[in-house]
Amino acid sequence: MITRRHFLGTAAAGAGAAAITVLPYPTLAQGADTFETPAGPIIVHPVSHASFVMETPAGTIYADPVGEPSQYEDLPPADLILVTHEHGDHYNAETLTALVDEGTALMTNPAVHEMLPDTLKANAGTLANGDSTEWKGVTIDAIPAYNTTEGRTDFHPEGRDNGYVLSFDGFRVYISGDTEDIPEMRSLENIDLAFLCMNLPFTMDVEQAASAVAEFQPAHVYPYHYRGRDGGTQDPEEFAQLVSESETETEVKMGGWYPGGLDG
Repeated sequence: MITRRHFLGTAAAGAGAAAITVLPYPTLAQGADTFETPAGPIIVHPVSHASFVMETPAGTIYADPVGEPSQYEDLPPADLILVTHEHGDHYNAETLTALVDEGTALMTNPAVHEMLPDTLKANAGTLANGDSTEWKGVTIDAIPAYNTTEGRTDFHPEGRDNGYVLSFDGFRVYISGDTEDIPEMRSLENIDLAFLCMNLPFTMDVEQAASAVAEFQPAHVYPYHYRGRDGGTQDPEEFAQLVSESETETEVKMGGWYPGGLDG
């Protein structure tokens, strides 16, 4: 059952640290895409790896912002920040401290909430898997995100980390966080825009990702978070080809997440 929690997002400065599995990437990606929705335009700004910014009719939303705060200087300030989980390429307390302002809402999974500096934690909201809340008319559902392959389950154990579905008026956005091709993803419905991770050993490969897309059929999908370890980097062009060979009409969007190249 989905429970509903309402939160108000006012937070101040703080500091802290979290475990790092993949280093963040310091160079801001170039370009932006605009999606016309019944609620108004949504503009997507890829930043790097798992970090991006969306300008929406409800306000500006930051997803997993990490790295140098200067990456965000030319973007609108955050009205809402979503954090999926604790790994250092998704959560950094110092970056959050620099980006959170008096009117910024901050929402995390419970594990990250426990790690937040007191000054951030005091006014941050938390959503566990299956929980839901509302922010400025946008429904936010916390979707499970976890590994299923033997030998990888310690990276993202079931029940700890979040993906998110954001429901605007007539437009739904799915942010995968770090996950494999799980039933909860495949059962998603009416997704207009998805951000889908794919790297090894931490998440999934292009075949898993493309297979999931063929099932839940988002209207648009960004492959992101595809730089991996020990040969685990996934090719977004291969992903796009696999999606095009399926029966879905999903449009694959390329975000330029690694403008310095996948090797640096």
